[in-house]
Amino acid sequence: MEPLYLRRSGTSLLIDFSTGEPAMLHFGADLGPALPDLSLLGDAVPHSALDIPVTLGLIPQASSGWRGRPGLRGHRNGQAFSACLRVVAVERAEGDGCSAVITQADPDAGVTVRTEVKINDGGLLQLRHRLHNDGADPYSLDELAAVLPLGRSATEILDLTGRWCRESHPQRLPLRQGTWVRSGRHGRTGHDASLLLAAGTAGFGNRHGQVWAVHLGWSGNHESFVDASADGRTVIGASELLGAGEITLAANASYETPWLFAAYSAAGLDGISDAFYAWFRGRPHHPGVRSGKARPVVLNVWEAVYFDHRMPVLLDLAESAARLGVERYVLDDGWFRGRRNDTAGLGDWYVDEDLWPEGLSPLIDAVTGHGMEFGLWVEPEMVNEDSDLARAHPDWIAGPAPRAAVGSPAAGGSRPAPGGGPTGRLPERWRHQQVLDLVNPEAWQYIFDRLDALLSEYRISYLKWDQNRDLAEMGHAGRPSVHTQAQAVYRLLDELRKAHPGVEIESCSSGGARVDLGILERTDRIWGSDCNDALERQTIQRWTGMVVPPELVGSHIGPTTSHTTARTHDLSFRAITAMFGHFGLEWDVRHLADSERTELATAIALFKKYRPLLHSGRMVRADEPDPSLRLHGVVSHDGVEALYALVSVATSFAEVPGRVCLPGLLPDAGYRVDAVYPAADDGRAFLQAMAPGWLAGGVEATGRFLAESGLPMPVLNPEHGLLLSVRRVTAAEPASEPAGEPAATGGHPVRDS
Repeated sequence: MEPLYLRRSGTSLLIDFSTGEPAMLHFGADLGPALPDLSLLGDAVPHSALDIPVTLGLIPQASSGWRGRPGLRGHRNGQAFSACLRVVAVERAEGDGCSAVITQADPDAGVTVRTEVKINDGGLLQLRHRLHNDGADPYSLDELAAVLPLGRSATEILDLTGRWCRESHPQRLPLRQGTWVRSGRHGRTGHDASLLLAAGTAGFGNRHGQVWAVHLGWSGNHESFVDASADGRTVIGASELLGAGEITLAANASYETPWLFAAYSAAGLDGISDAFYAWFRGRPHHPGVRSGKARPVVLNVWEAVYFDHRMPVLLDLAESAARLGVERYVLDDGWFRGRRNDTAGLGDWYVDEDLWPEGLSPLIDAVTGHGMEFGLWVEPEMVNEDSDLARAHPDWIAGPAPRAAVGSPAAGGSRPAPGGGPTGRLPERWRHQQVLDLVNPEAWQYIFDRLDALLSEYRISYLKWDQNRDLAEMGHAGRPSVHTQAQAVYRLLDELRKAHPGVEIESCSSGGARVDLGILERTDRIWGSDCNDALERQTIQRWTGMVVPPELVGSHIGPTTSHTTARTHDLSFRAITAMFGHFGLEWDVRHLADSERTELATAIALFKKYRPLLHSGRMVRADEPDPSLRLHGVVSHDGVEALYALVSVATSFAEVPGRVCLPGLLPDAGYRVDAVYPAADDGRAFLQAMAPGWLAGGVEATGRFLAESGLPMPVLNPEHGLLLSVRRVTAAEPASEPAGEPAATGGHPVRDS
């Protein structure tokens, strides 16, 4: 059987079938159009080992001599515990030649595994397995992992961790023999989830070094790992983390893994982002592609009013927002029955008649009358025990033990008379709430019907869909149910989008606790963190943006003093930070000083001016040697324009920052660089007796000069930033680009002013 060789956009995957097993020989750089004779490239056989070379299979298994982490763990009542999968079919795609389906089977164990693999335009690889139970008896599945081989030059591991209000922070460690495992047991992706698990050459950075990286597109429990075997081979991979007895396949039943997304870059982490961004933006349902419109500037009312839902306040806020240039107004928590604080009401998805005697229409009419879209906050997966729903249906609350139904139905929103008592232990409360068991068909239908009714009755263009607790002891009918709960949530989102295709949905999970490509296939943006502190956001957004493009990451200007950290920041720093995302406000803008209102309106106008570039271009991040400074930007795919932010996150050892380089431009094109915000004479942002000469009037230089020599920068005060606009003024000579520079690619719109 001929080898399977997939190659696209600088990435390739090579699988050999000569042993009867799909042996993974290579994932990484494109190996070119011609391959050597693979039969001559078998490994040596050492002493005190198997008598044949050990195969690293598409699903690593002990039956082939693999002594590392197995790809499949399962059994039939304790037997058939070690599969011996062998290839029975390989279906190669016609046309582009960048995808295939490989089928392996073990008749004795009674299992068949069908693996889909493809390399997308831009180089992002996708891989998933489907295991089918061919036997007559149930098959208990413990794990089915997707793995890929790492190049031997990978010597360091980088992943992300965090907590509430401090998501997506990097950590690095040397790659040593053994297994590095990151487990997520939150029932959701998790604040500490490693959005990206990467391995690379020593010291790899944003713009240099080889990097291999994976992400599991799944919103439930999961593991990602790097497994370095004693024989010198290393794999990187991930799997769903299944609960005890969670997946037991009946005869003729199947289990499908989430997609593993993998990228390779020869030019550092920015190349990994290029691959993920190309995949996102190539989707027909990607926001902007699907709707044909730009991402609207948002005002979310949460940090402006919290639970204070007085109509005059909300109307005044809407008018103030519209005057500033806001395009979407989102009513947050507190609009539904019994919701005066966060201890009650979740599950009772009816407009509170006491607060809203005429329903939401008066506010919606005012908002849309100002030319803005209207959005609404919901948290459909959760329930307060102090709610009509919980009193009527205690059996709809998920937990480790079955619960009996008591009370009367909550249909129509009636308030049932108390009586009886539920049975079965509940998990500990988290933010005064429990998880609604959406695996229960009645509970699922109730939530769908209530959301469908709201979206049908009111002109709602956007749902902020929140999920504010971990799914501890998640169970249905006494069995673990994280897997089926995640599937039920996916189906709920899918059905609502089908019924209301014009409605956009944001995935919020107490901030950034559900950021993954599984949820992002069904939603239009994520909320990166509940923290609007611009200093914290600089790190959170930088690393979330390794995988998720800025148009999908909600990024708001919060109040002058942050409600989560008590830090105070100037408007320019908050605005520059929010600029590199899906821009918005979460601030009471009714009573701003005239100067502050003018500056905020200017910042909103700046975002709108650069929005097409920010939401289509290539993200670049400099490897800035001064840890007190960070520079990131977006460069158009044709190299015509760019927007950079230089940010001071702390005081520096150096008196002046010196020359800072601007990467990612066409080397031999001429460019004009202008400082656009804040003004050069802004005493809040700069601490200097005299600014560099170019700051007030701009400067022209080649892309090569800007990338290699850079520009002398002003002395920024800590926790301030500077926005730099770059426009091409002369054309480049393509042949003069140095070897190793990533080539500019087309296919994305750019702003042409």
